[in-house]
Amino acid sequence: MRDTNVIMTDLHSRLDTARQIAAAASAVAMAHFRRPLDVTSKPDDSPVTIADQKTEQAIRTALLAAFPGETILGEEFGQTGTQDDMWIVDPIDGTRSFITGLPLFGMLLCYLSDGAPQLGVINMPALGELYAGARGTGATLNGTPITVSACRDLSSARLFLNEADRMAVEAPAQFSRLVTAGALRRLGADCYPHALVASGHADAVVDYGLQPYDYLPVAAVVEAAGGVMTDWWGQPLSLNSDGRTLTAATAELHADLLEMVQP
Repeated sequence: MRDTNVIMTDLHSRLDTARQIAAAASAVAMAHFRRPLDVTSKPDDSPVTIADQKTEQAIRTALLAAFPGETILGEEFGQTGTQDDMWIVDPIDGTRSFITGLPLFGMLLCYLSDGAPQLGVINMPALGELYAGARGTGATLNGTPITVSACRDLSSARLFLNEADRMAVEAPAQFSRLVTAGALRRLGADCYPHALVASGHADAVVDYGLQPYDYLPVAAVVEAAGGVMTDWWGQPLSLNSDGRTLTAATAELHADLLEMVQP
């Protein structure tokens, strides 16, 4: 068994490097933001631009320079390497926001080890906000410590419903309950609502239809800030989760959300 102090030192070092890589890649994404773009569609009809591709290339190059030979799984270029421990990259989380000039797109990085996210970065290039956290180290916003709220009851929660249009069609029973839940509701998308939970401005997010590069990095940050993030059955998130997630500031609030999303 590896020494706990060695593991924590490694995580600190990896997190510092991930923050630096994400911050540097901001310039690549921003060079294309609110400028003419050719938009193409992937097989799943999701949009992709040269900004997505160039940003991921920049992040991959930096990761391989810092951690030679390590496995990388990215949204745009798939997986290189065969290790179970890997870096996960979403170069532009919220391409639809990006191509419409909405500054709420993000950039996500995660290090996965032992099947679980060990550290994560949520970078918001257009907002100048970089959230980061790792197991046992806490979470920060631009280097300043952050923590989740103390909200324990759904009736008083500030709740985000992400991908609500898709949820309403594919999970109408759950959507009909959630759309009237909480003290305040906002319809959102992508990573930023999860960052708002990590920093205590929102209390919960119900999300739908995500991929591992969408949910694993934000889970690392939320959990480092003291929150809870699982699938809709309360199970820890992994590469094999089905993409329906619950994010909550507290275990009590999470339990309320679990009840709401049951069939």
